[in-house]
Amino acid sequence: MAIDQLTWIHAASYFGAGVSVGFGAIGAALGEGYTAGQASDILSYRPRMSGEILKTMLVGQAVAETAGIFALVVSMLLMFGELKGHTLLEGWAYVGAGLSAGLSAIGSGVGAGFPAGAACKALARQPSASGQITLNMLIGASITQTPCIFGLVIAFLLMFLDHSAMPYYPYWAAFLGAGLSTGLAAIGPGYGGGLVGSGACLSLARNPEAQRPITTAMLVGIGTTQSTAIYGFLISLILIFKGFPESTSYVPSFALLGAGFAMGFGGIGPGIGEGITGKYALDQVGRVPEEATLLTRTMLVGQAVSESTGIYSLVVALLLVLNA
Repeated sequence: MAIDQLTWIHAASYFGAGVSVGFGAIGAALGEGYTAGQASDILSYRPRMSGEILKTMLVGQAVAETAGIFALVVSMLLMFGELKGHTLLEGWAYVGAGLSAGLSAIGSGVGAGFPAGAACKALARQPSASGQITLNMLIGASITQTPCIFGLVIAFLLMFLDHSAMPYYPYWAAFLGAGLSTGLAAIGPGYGGGLVGSGACLSLARNPEAQRPITTAMLVGIGTTQSTAIYGFLISLILIFKGFPESTSYVPSFALLGAGFAMGFGGIGPGIGEGITGKYALDQVGRVPEEATLLTRTMLVGQAVSESTGIYSLVVALLLVLNA
């Protein structure tokens, strides 16, 4: 059965809307559930602190919810935003937008729950340091939202840029690849950044006087975990803005789609691996703050080695784009 152009564009926008909020709901719910679980566990032996712990839990859950809200916004725009699609290519752009917003929200939603849950536990152990713990929780949870912000930016570019002058082949694949690159590559950094933030909160509970070295190590560790999300964002921008000649051959199209898969999946592992490294390093900074420099240096070396696989993926993605 033949499908006319307008029907295809509407169908693709509705599909993109479902993909966006469907994937986007996963991470936020898991992060919020983890936070509430940690709070409930702590209250079993600190019932007198219920008010403070409940407040911390709700603040942490609100930050984790942000990723899901971004995905919801993109879904609403795809359904009701009266997008001006004029070509079949716009339909693929809308599917790519849904993938970018939805997938990128998974890691950020889960990751934001880790420092929030750790803050509830830390607060029960060290009530006198509640201000310091809350501050570090907010910093850590907020930075984990960076990858899903990248996903939101790519989604907006795919939805609102004028693609009418671009050839259908190979840009249909470039737009799908752009959504996959940023969306998938954001999962690991969001998750890993949350692990680092949780280590910082627990370390503060152990030694509040070491806030400066703990916060410094946390910022360095989280910053490193975000690198593969940046790689994914970069590949997406290249796929959207680089000029590709029209070609009805399958080769350029699948090269561009492959670039999105390469960088997208290639960004997941390094982000999580670097987060694990950072969490263990932060656990020890509070124990031996006088060795914070050594611990941070070792953390960075370990994270750099984990980063190598993300760089391999970036190189392959760039080669695929150049050969398209």
